[in-house]
Amino acid sequence: MWTFDRPAFDTEARKRVFAYVERHGETDPSAVASAVGIDPESFHHHVTVLKRDGYLEDADGKLRVARDPGEAEEHREAGVAYTIRPAREDDLTGLVGAIRTVAGQRTDIVAETVAEQLDYEDALLRHNAVQTRVFFVGTVDDEVVGWAHVEAPQFDKLAHTAEVTLGVLDGYRRHGMGSHLLQRALEWAASNDYEKVYSSLPATNEVGVEFLHSLGWETEAVRTDHYKVGEAYVDEIMLAKRLYPVRNE
Repeated sequence: MWTFDRPAFDTEARKRVFAYVERHGETDPSAVASAVGIDPESFHHHVTVLKRDGYLEDADGKLRVARDPGEAEEHREAGVAYTIRPAREDDLTGLVGAIRTVAGQRTDIVAETVAEQLDYEDALLRHNAVQTRVFFVGTVDDEVVGWAHVEAPQFDKLAHTAEVTLGVLDGYRRHGMGSHLLQRALEWAASNDYEKVYSSLPATNEVGVEFLHSLGWETEAVRTDHYKVGEAYVDEIMLAKRLYPVRNE
């Protein structure tokens, strides 16, 4: 499993270039240069260095944040063949569609916010001083039918924790896909030194809560009437799993 190098830029110009590409996703180089106000010769030099250092890469003539593709896992369970892998930029539309479908069933209200973020930001990955975000997808014939999402704040007091959302379309549940997606998410979190992961689900999602309990997650808190779905008030179940022992130093 791969890890992220923390971005550390030698110049403010490179920091601005990287931040713009990260914020806007795949972008024409001339648009980046114009937006950050760097002359073409200097811009070319900064981009060359950012590519050399593994922060940016080419994508059909555009710039995007570089990513290690990671390993794709092939599975076949109960007659269904599927792949678990890190999300790619061209998964964006299918990923948002899958999240919206699951979120529309009111089983994961946090996921609704994730879909809104993706629609607004139009980029999958985030890795900066404020936020780290990664996705894994489950695909059938390269179409996204499930996902696991890990998001972590970089504030000192919360930097040891990461939030997980997870979902699989109805037709592909009960084939082990959710378990494999969650495992990839937890492996990524552990390999990047996160000590605890958490997830928040409405109490009406009894299947999701029981699924996490069966994998060793514990209920840490219940927020009474936290959601209002239609005219009904619904509790929020806050679950967590520790990836490392509690440290008291």
